[in-house]
Amino acid sequence: MSRGLNTSNNALYPLTGDFLAGRLRKTLGATDLQYIESLVETETQLSDGEHLIRRGDLTNTSAILVDGFMFRTIETGDRRFIVGIHVPGDFVDLHGFALKRLDHSLESSGRTRLGLVSHERLKDTMRDKPKIARALWLATLLDASIHRKWIQTLEQLDAPRRIAHIYCELQTRLELIGKAVPRAVRTPFTQLDLGDMCGVSAVHANRAVSKLREIELAEIRRGTLYTNDWEALKRYASFESSYLYGDGPLKLNEGWD
Repeated sequence: MSRGLNTSNNALYPLTGDFLAGRLRKTLGATDLQYIESLVETETQLSDGEHLIRRGDLTNTSAILVDGFMFRTIETGDRRFIVGIHVPGDFVDLHGFALKRLDHSLESSGRTRLGLVSHERLKDTMRDKPKIARALWLATLLDASIHRKWIQTLEQLDAPRRIAHIYCELQTRLELIGKAVPRAVRTPFTQLDLGDMCGVSAVHANRAVSKLREIELAEIRRGTLYTNDWEALKRYASFESSYLYGDGPLKLNEGWD
């Protein structure tokens, strides 16, 4: 999606303009998009490391991420595992509408802004707006697709390639919503965060970051990855973007008229 079109979306729909951008947003008419924007009843802001919801908490709202990054986390004893990352436009806990209590926590990475949608409004949507309900369902299925890929890469790749894969994924997801920059992915992630994404210690994550620098594919400084060759980094990480349902063989372009 072009940056100009995304800017227009964000101007018209400041809270939900990134929802399904680069995927099926173009199949939704102005009335649909206005309805989605109207779903947001209140906003909230979180500081770095603040929880939106913790495992087992009863939830009566779902949240769309407007700005920033969010982590899905699971804590086991004194260990934290980051099992997913959210970018703007993602409903971070839409499945809480059905489950009511999540088996994981949602934690802010850096400062974030979210729009909150009550489950009562979502019930109305399920009943009265089948096309929008289907789009919301798609959003949860995209989460599941990304989660499956994370499982695969955790099994298949070593820590340097795993970290490279995470940043290649983020670059692609930010590109879909028109928020990518050419040679970098800017995040507030720490090396502890990177370790928790890969299931390794912060020391091991530091070595993995050093490896990427040594082979001259990328450099990570204060959470921001810099590279002069995204294609080489993608080859190194065995990154193939079809699971994100943007471009490629799984592109969502049929059956949504």
